[in-house]
Amino acid sequence: MSDLFGYWIVRHKNEVLAVGGKGAAGIFPAAAAADWGCPAGVLRIGQWQGEPCYAVDLDVLPSDAPGSLTPVRALYGLGGMEAFALAGRATQLLDWRHNHHFCGRCATPTRMKTTEFAMECPACGLLAYPRISPAIMVLISRGDELLLARSPHFKPGVFSALAGFVEAGETLEACAVREVREEVNIEITNLRYFSSQPWPFPDSLMLAFFADYAGGTISPDPAEIEAAGWFRRDALPPLPDPVSIARRLIDAACLQG
Repeated sequence: MSDLFGYWIVRHKNEVLAVGGKGAAGIFPAAAAADWGCPAGVLRIGQWQGEPCYAVDLDVLPSDAPGSLTPVRALYGLGGMEAFALAGRATQLLDWRHNHHFCGRCATPTRMKTTEFAMECPACGLLAYPRISPAIMVLISRGDELLLARSPHFKPGVFSALAGFVEAGETLEACAVREVREEVNIEITNLRYFSSQPWPFPDSLMLAFFADYAGGTISPDPAEIEAAGWFRRDALPPLPDPVSIARRLIDAACLQG
């Protein structure tokens, strides 16, 4: 274990170490496992700048640990989308392993397979894979207007596209129609796929769509939507941060005109 060398995503209390002053390429510290005290539970999660990249949770950081603790979301501004995505993968995998120390069927301690990311029960054989929760996002247009809404947990004043989780046995298309009906009570048509983004807060996979307005009057569900309305593309309210697919979806709609 001590001879493992590469880049490290070191998490401590839900933040990760980020090295400043070295540019985006050097945002993650380069070190050997011995530099972190040869911790248990190291995961190899891929590569960074052509070198192996490892992830680990530490309860106590070394006194000479490089860099400073940074929220995962802030890594986008420091190192770009690639750094944010890799750190998101690391946090999701660390959470997955932490949450599956025991079998969900028979409570036997599990072990991690060496051939794939799966926690295996040696007693009953149940496999627990990293959880991924699909969620759709829909940006609805009506002529030169976009339908935007805000949830109570958004930053003050920020509006975004509608979104919700896919239910068991539901297609993405059916989910889009249902979520729009439930949240603002209108109908949509001409659903068109835009793009996707892993969103590690904690384990979502966002799938973004454009849609056209097909009828109805906005009537927000007060349990989920604080405010909603039609906004001209050239007079939009404050929008989500650029790290999110919501912002890219809205920006793309404005470019389309």
